[in-house]
Amino acid sequence: MITFVQILDFIGTFAFAISGIRLASAKHFDWFGAYVVGLATAIGGGTLRDLLLNVTPAWMENPIYLICTALALVWVILFGKLLIHMHNTFFIFDSIGLSLFTVVGVGKSIALGYPFWVAIIMGSITGAAGGVIRDVFINEIPLIFRKEIYAVACVIGGLIYFGCDLIGLDSYICQILGGSSVFITRILAVKYRICLPTLKGIE
Repeated sequence: MITFVQILDFIGTFAFAISGIRLASAKHFDWFGAYVVGLATAIGGGTLRDLLLNVTPAWMENPIYLICTALALVWVILFGKLLIHMHNTFFIFDSIGLSLFTVVGVGKSIALGYPFWVAIIMGSITGAAGGVIRDVFINEIPLIFRKEIYAVACVIGGLIYFGCDLIGLDSYICQILGGSSVFITRILAVKYRICLPTLKGIE
């Protein structure tokens, strides 16, 4: 029986893989290179999370993550021109992956008995680390290090997830509310150009 968390994980994997492959295509990577970037984007954060939580990374126990990335590659190959003409496709897929992976990371940490601050950090790592790896692979400054609200959205989602869990809401409601808050935070931050202040250089 496939659980709700697994469904979120699979959708997040597909969305993040598309965001990585989409950027790789803009850099004119070949199919294999694009697949590697998509896979690193999709499993990078979850792998780092699982290693820190001392559990086997999920993709080593289930090949669905590799299959999801392959399907994402096929999707971009078939509908790449359509994706290019659609404005903000990278942003939408990246935001979907970010929100879904954040709640998966928070939920897994809570299930393993870790305190809330660890769960929030693990949720942020699950959501944001794959994007950092993707940006490094394509030679871009990672979003997490720019003014744009990114990892902060994960923290907000993690706090809302924990708050919902604390008052006794069902786990799937916590996941929906936490994930929605990450997505909405990203959308509003970009739409209204809300960003963190930059650190001024000291000369």
